[in-house]
Amino acid sequence: MPTNGLHQELKVQFGLVNDTGRYLTAENFGFKVNASAPSLKRKQTWVLEPDPGQGCAVLFRSSHLGRYLSAEEDGRVACEAERPGRDCRFLVLPQPDGRWALRSEPHGRFFGGTEDQLSCFATAVSAAELWTVHLAIHPQAHLLSVSRRRYVHLCAQEDQMAADSDRPWGVDALITLTFRSRQYCLRSCDSRYLRSDGRLVWEPEPQARYTLEFKAGKLAFKDADGHYLAPVGPAGTLRAGRNTRPGKDELFDLEESHPQVVLVAANHRYVSVRQGVNVSANQDEELHHETFLMQIDQETKKCTFYSSTGGYWTLVTHGGIHATATQVSANTMFEVEWRGRRVALKASNGRYLCMKKNGQLAAISDFVGEDEEFILKLINRPILVLRGLDGFVCHRRGSNQLDTNRSVYDVFHLSFRDGAYQIRGRGGGFWYTGSHGSVYSDGERPEDFLFEFRERGRLAIRVRGGKYLRGGASGLLRADADTPAGVALWEY
Repeated sequence: MPTNGLHQELKVQFGLVNDTGRYLTAENFGFKVNASAPSLKRKQTWVLEPDPGQGCAVLFRSSHLGRYLSAEEDGRVACEAERPGRDCRFLVLPQPDGRWALRSEPHGRFFGGTEDQLSCFATAVSAAELWTVHLAIHPQAHLLSVSRRRYVHLCAQEDQMAADSDRPWGVDALITLTFRSRQYCLRSCDSRYLRSDGRLVWEPEPQARYTLEFKAGKLAFKDADGHYLAPVGPAGTLRAGRNTRPGKDELFDLEESHPQVVLVAANHRYVSVRQGVNVSANQDEELHHETFLMQIDQETKKCTFYSSTGGYWTLVTHGGIHATATQVSANTMFEVEWRGRRVALKASNGRYLCMKKNGQLAAISDFVGEDEEFILKLINRPILVLRGLDGFVCHRRGSNQLDTNRSVYDVFHLSFRDGAYQIRGRGGGFWYTGSHGSVYSDGERPEDFLFEFRERGRLAIRVRGGKYLRGGASGLLRADADTPAGVALWEY
């Protein structure tokens, strides 16, 4: 049975890109390292760990090998060490343009080079010793202020972002990290960018770009003037402060952003906990009490629904559904059946949830009819980033088709209508399917796509005709998968 995990801190993984645009790679054979790969895949993914000695040094661990980067006194580098030793310790020296210089702490030399000619023997920093940090995690997450223990969210009325929320609830808590010109932008749920003076702007201008720094596993965002983002004042307004070194006030955690959904029953009303512990379909508008955090157990593929009042949906006596459980158990797990534009939910007693005449939900049905079907709408992804097994989905250059194997990503806009989603890309063009499984991104009219949340953090996208979108060897997005698994599942 799954454990409770509403707030999971993301393990920060990244790639290091050299001056020629190639990624630092850890090879299986001989545990050698090179900078030959043009894109960010498993072998190019690294994890930064603090030095156990509590000093300023850090360790670079290969994500796929589980071994540590090391540099010997003669400059030879490898990724062989199973446990970090003296030669594995590096100092990260951020440069004004956002890149990093990596210096061996015990030997004082800089790490760099090209292709398979990497070494850690340079006495000074040149272009060959500079590395761009490219995050390998999915870029949509929640941002938690370490000092205030409050989440950053969009304050639309004040036209700012602030760290003043005790829960990352609703669409305004979604933050998208956008990679631009070797730096990162913080993008709000309405697609605006945060400037260092706290203003929100529509373009990723230089004042809205930040250099990432890591300290004790936390993130800091340094602006073009060398100052760091921090929550300021009683309202926790997010803007660059005076500090030129990151302290606790300037540190943030990234947390996984689980899907938040609303459900609409056959009476066209929203499922809600507004009027007490009973889960009922009795509201005409969607607010916090109608929003539920949906978590999918990786083993059983069943899901839980967590309410804004602090309780999980749970099966109680006589089939009733209450939002009162404080722990995940068998009675809080529901099986989702994907039925085109509708879903049906089966409780642990083997019966389907239905809407009773008074609007309350109960698991008392043996078959699925109109009263057992619900519209399920994802609300906290108004902008969407998709990543498959081979990379991110991105517009193909000079084409109206889409790549699925890119290191960089495009942000797409979602709209929703009657159980289906419409996806809009660059220039306002809509996604649509063509003949022989092709997918295009310049449609004048929207086409409906069905989202099925199949695994934790992953969804399948179903098109008309019942096929699923997939990646593949060609690197093109296709609409010809028969089952929602493997290359047909997308991180979102």
